[in-house]
Amino acid sequence: MLAVNISGKNMRIEEIYSLLFEVGIDKEKAKRKVLKLSGGEQQRVAIARAIAGGSPILAADEPTGNLDTDNEAAIMEIFRRLAHEMGKCVIAVTHSQKAATYADEVMFLNKGSLAAEKR
Repeated sequence: MLAVNISGKNMRIEEIYSLLFEVGIDKEKAKRKVLKLSGGEQQRVAIARAIAGGSPILAADEPTGNLDTDNEAAIMEIFRRLAHEMGKCVIAVTHSQKAATYADEVMFLNKGSLAAEKR
């Protein structure tokens, strides 16, 4: 059995493939070097690594900043699924109005003050 240490946790290779599949990375792409993947795929691998650590909270700083609109939507859907189906607390900092539409709650920082968006 091959095991790999990811984020301080030993995982079997099949567990890793399963986790990568959950974020949209197939087995073929999983075997590539990360730098050979697209920006969206690299971001998905980073999310999978964060999930592997087992923390109930996932913090992301500009997670879609360098992505096209299709990849932005895919990443935000992954975050939504993590929150709604896996019970994770996902905190994303973004300048993207489109990314913010995926959030259950939106907070704005304005002149040093934090304010909640009224919905």
